[in-house]
Amino acid sequence: MASSDGQIELEGALARIVARRFGSAARLTGLERLSGGASQELWSFDVETGPQRLPLILRRNPGGFVQRESAAGMEAEARLIGLARGTGTPAPEVVYVCAPEDGLGRGYVMERLSGETIARRILRDPEYADARSQLARQIGAAAAHIHQVDVAAAGALRVSSPETSLEASYAGYRGYGTPRPVVEWAFRWLRDHLPPPAPRLTVVHGDMRTGNIMVGPQGLVGVLDWEAVHLGDAMEELGWICVTSWRFGEVDKPAGGFGPREELFAGYESVSGVRPDAERVRWWEVMGTLRWGMSCAMFAKEFQTGDRSVERAAIGRRASETAIDLLAILAPRGAYRHA
Repeated sequence: MASSDGQIELEGALARIVARRFGSAARLTGLERLSGGASQELWSFDVETGPQRLPLILRRNPGGFVQRESAAGMEAEARLIGLARGTGTPAPEVVYVCAPEDGLGRGYVMERLSGETIARRILRDPEYADARSQLARQIGAAAAHIHQVDVAAAGALRVSSPETSLEASYAGYRGYGTPRPVVEWAFRWLRDHLPPPAPRLTVVHGDMRTGNIMVGPQGLVGVLDWEAVHLGDAMEELGWICVTSWRFGEVDKPAGGFGPREELFAGYESVSGVRPDAERVRWWEVMGTLRWGMSCAMFAKEFQTGDRSVERAAIGRRASETAIDLLAILAPRGAYRHA
């Protein structure tokens, strides 16, 4: 949490933005820090304009810089959210992009959607039973809408391909310094089955999955967390959604824990008119599983070498789970259970 002095300073800066954006009579209320990472903060607040109350979120990097090389940057996130909304993607409306003189670092203000993001609740609570029956198709449709964003309008973004993703991941693995037989096997499979370059580059959300979507009783409310947006292979999006870790225990429902891949593909095709390439999706699913496993192993190493946060330990222990997931995907049929 920010110190009280820091929060007072932030509240003053936000109040000035509110006055410029919504008029001098507008009032900021209910400022509250939400859970989030160390480099990116989320603040919830309301703007009262007479009888109306507008729920908003501030997302910012207080230091004014992007800490992860793969992150698009706050201005790019805001721009791409706006472009994606223009193609029909359910996403929060961005109402203000911070300027240097605002004193808030890099960030933006967006509408605060109403719904649930916690995977356990979405996948198990009776309130979301109707939503669960539709979400695989809805997520596929949302991905197709994102992929309709005009690449020329997207601006400068990181570019990904199967080959560059494989090379970067292997370099990271070799630098990590701990050989793992299952990971070596997965890299060999990925090299042996490397698909050709994508027919065309598309805007890819990059982290669209259970946990990064907001859901209401009727289904998908919004796609959140656009930090990893980039240009690349559309099938990367669908493969990432199907990574076993994002099923949160519903392993027999590959599309985010909600349904079969066929439902995800049908939703995608209903918007794009293009049937997803199942083999490319599978390649990206293996790639995504491997990358997430490497991230988990990195968190475990950080915990062991001094960062004793609960988050590092909780995520780090999942490295062994991803090894099992890779076995389930790659082993001969019948050797392991595989959805």
